[in-house]
Amino acid sequence: MFGGGGGPFGKLSKSNAAVYGEDKKIETTFKDVAGNEGAKQEIMEFVDFLKHPKKYQALGARVPRGALLVGPPGTGKTLLAKAVAGEAGVPFLTTSGSEFVEIFVGVGASRVRDLFKTAREKAPSIVFIDEIDAVGKKRNAGKGGGGNEERDNTLNQLLVEMDGFATDSSVIVLAATNRADSLDSALLRPGRFDRQVDVGLPNIKEREQIFKVHLRGISTDTNLSKTEYARKLSALTPGFSGADIMNICNEGAIIAARKDMKHVTIREFEQATERVIGGIERKLNQSDNERRTVAYHEAGHAVAGWFCEFAAPLIKLTIIPRAKGSLGFAQYLPDEITLYTTEQLEDQIKVALGGRISEEIFFNRVTTGASDDFKKCAQYAHGMVTEYGMSPALVPINYAVDENGISKPYSEETN
Repeated sequence: MFGGGGGPFGKLSKSNAAVYGEDKKIETTFKDVAGNEGAKQEIMEFVDFLKHPKKYQALGARVPRGALLVGPPGTGKTLLAKAVAGEAGVPFLTTSGSEFVEIFVGVGASRVRDLFKTAREKAPSIVFIDEIDAVGKKRNAGKGGGGNEERDNTLNQLLVEMDGFATDSSVIVLAATNRADSLDSALLRPGRFDRQVDVGLPNIKEREQIFKVHLRGISTDTNLSKTEYARKLSALTPGFSGADIMNICNEGAIIAARKDMKHVTIREFEQATERVIGGIERKLNQSDNERRTVAYHEAGHAVAGWFCEFAAPLIKLTIIPRAKGSLGFAQYLPDEITLYTTEQLEDQIKVALGGRISEEIFFNRVTTGASDDFKKCAQYAHGMVTEYGMSPALVPINYAVDENGISKPYSEETN
């Protein structure tokens, strides 16, 4: 009844996917995507498949059915998809996972059918589903209420359309998510998503390239070239995503405009970086004693870091209160590495405890200011013992608790 073409639910069953590449054009190309060269290379291959299919078919290669873009928020997954739409020269249908989630039974599955029917009519074509985890979560084998069952039906229809009995290979599916671990295994298998493309946080060289893109339209001080600006700012922003970098460039320009300046200088960009990390400055009625306590606390971090061989170098200390609840913070420049030694983790714990120790030494009392530091220390220490096998008291076994915290893979004695 609901999936039919007529009646009050006829329009509900139709997909609202936007179609680009025919009347509507997208100007974004791969030149506008900086950083993540590996991910860009893999996605560019899909465009090449569509433009020159005979080159691959002559060697017996099959055109990949789909690619799943996986990575943290703000790393450029949707931007990559927009670049594909701009480069491909074929119809590009874009929608989101939440588009298929409806209160009425059968509407989600009907919209999936309609989306792929439109894609097949326009083949060769590309379908892009943003935030696919809204519809592609693991099926729960009948547990839960009817809402879950309806989502399962929608997912089943998606599985059939992507690789079923009568699947058209000229429709390529791109999807994006930052929660790949929650997706159903049937959706992730080759034949549906042949490739899982990791779109991670950019390293220092990639951040420099991203800054160059976002600094193009900003009037900067002529004392430094835009390349020098990009190099300096990339060093100040470890762990920042592409969206964070865009925000810093925009905030820097806003701060300069507020001061009635003609150009943006490095100082404004530094202030923008602080704002992204800690929030806007807050005018608090602090007593001299409170300010002094915060100053000694932050200096304790700096001194501990100076004497710890494996600690990350300190960039900046501030005791200006921020909107995110901090009365001050220390900014470090960690190495662009993914492997940490026991000594490095222990030194990070020492640096985090430096503020609390400084309060004890100079004031013979402690405050609640170290609560966030203790949280970090607990994460490091817990990981060293339960996940990384770095505790000399326990054999190197992974004791990590499951996500729900219900089952514990160790005895009470070990606990």
